[in-house]
Amino acid sequence: MGEQLSPDEKFHLITRNLQETLGEEKIKQVLQERELKVYWGTATTGKPHVAYFVPMSKIADFLKAGCEVTILFADLHAFLDNMKAPWELLELRVQYYEQVIKAMLESIGVPLDKLKFVKGTNFQLSREYTLDVYRLSSMVTEHDAKKAGAEVVKQVEHPLLSGLLYPGLQALDEEYLKVDAQFGGVDQRKIFTLAEKYLPSLGYAKRAHLMNPMVPGLTGAKMSSSEEESKIDLLDRKEDVKKKLKKAFCEPGNIQNNGVLSFVKHVLFPLQAEFTIKRDPKWGGDNVYTDFEVLEKEFAEETVHPGDLKASVEVALNKLLDPIRKKFESPELRKLSSTAYPQASKNKAVVKGAAKGAAAAEDDELVPSKLDIRVGKIISVEKHPDADSLFLEKIDVGEAEPRTVVSGLVAYVSQEDLQDRMVLLLCNLKAQKMRGIESQAMLLCASIEGEPRRVEPLDPPEGSSPGERVFIEGYEEGKPEEKLNPKKKVWEKLQVDLQVSGDCIAQWKDKPLLTKLGQITCKTLKGGNIS
Repeated sequence: MGEQLSPDEKFHLITRNLQETLGEEKIKQVLQERELKVYWGTATTGKPHVAYFVPMSKIADFLKAGCEVTILFADLHAFLDNMKAPWELLELRVQYYEQVIKAMLESIGVPLDKLKFVKGTNFQLSREYTLDVYRLSSMVTEHDAKKAGAEVVKQVEHPLLSGLLYPGLQALDEEYLKVDAQFGGVDQRKIFTLAEKYLPSLGYAKRAHLMNPMVPGLTGAKMSSSEEESKIDLLDRKEDVKKKLKKAFCEPGNIQNNGVLSFVKHVLFPLQAEFTIKRDPKWGGDNVYTDFEVLEKEFAEETVHPGDLKASVEVALNKLLDPIRKKFESPELRKLSSTAYPQASKNKAVVKGAAKGAAAAEDDELVPSKLDIRVGKIISVEKHPDADSLFLEKIDVGEAEPRTVVSGLVAYVSQEDLQDRMVLLLCNLKAQKMRGIESQAMLLCASIEGEPRRVEPLDPPEGSSPGERVFIEGYEEGKPEEKLNPKKKVWEKLQVDLQVSGDCIAQWKDKPLLTKLGQITCKTLKGGNIS
């Protein structure tokens, strides 16, 4: 592969559909002399889902361009990232990832003999690598390490030291895998720039970096293994694929944060060079597109209907998934899947009546009237003294004293826009310290993932007063809990169904959020998540 292509043609294949490339001249220089050596790493945490076809299709491009490609199963990284993969499951997760990723590559026609597969702990536990980790840790500041991992490593109130090591190890992998470039999502950009900054300090070469855009999930936010509704699993049944695509965010004419359209752009077009919209003959019949921009334009103009787009993606996606499903029908791989990702054990001795009682209790926890959401007025706002990304606000919620609230809005909303603004607050979460200051409520915002991420505070109806209660239509009579029990995760379970409608109305399961004066809204983020 790639033998008949010129260096310029190879460069085009390597960089097409990427959001950003750091070190373009280095790549061009290498291509004048030899084939480019690239690696892509994946931490073996949650089960891979269909968004993994995005890097797989780029790996196909790399191979067509003649690149030498290494795939790293980053098992040690999976453990370091807040122990997303328990140590005792690391080996099983690596085996699962290797089987499923090879099945994905085979389903899109990528020859496996052109790829090199490496497990992280096969070299990351060596004496030389460990010494380099210590050398690097003597140079990298805590600030730089935390900043580098901010969009990749799980962020918690009390971060573990392991999460600070993660970005440095990923930088060192470039040297130990002897590559010219690392490939990943644009969410890894800060890790890539950390590598460019610090590897030369160890006497190692600065590598190039190739970045894919973050493809929206089915809800319009980033597709995530931990958010069931945002993703389609590689082993989902056809009926599950249909159900999830039917619920996917795909507003007529809206080409922003449209996960269905993005999948066509970043997976189906690069693999097949065309895409067919299947339609009933009375609506014009099938239409074959050989240029994504034309399809995107016609969707924006509402010539292509969301229902037809979803149905056509369903057909194309199932063709990709069929060979993967077939491979995992074998008893060995079914056992591997269940042991690498064990389900929480259930008490089989529970009698039928008790089981019904538990289910009723679970339903009771999910009643949205348990949430104490109130209108608030921001009476002061300033930067957090110990965190550049956080605001420190005093907010009147109709109590004797204003509440202190810490919010991560510095990058999204100006201080001036927040001052004296009417907002919504979730008031019965357990207070949490954020960089040394206790936050006594959560300021509710709409957000849409992407580049850049967009965030807007929710707006109460005009004329609202601090302390007015917010309720969900149909749940007006329920009484909020004084404090939500963190162990029951009531907020987390309810929050997944909070979303902004196509009319910019805040909703829970399609029911509007209201005060006595009317509906809760946001200004522009149609289809956004609420948190």
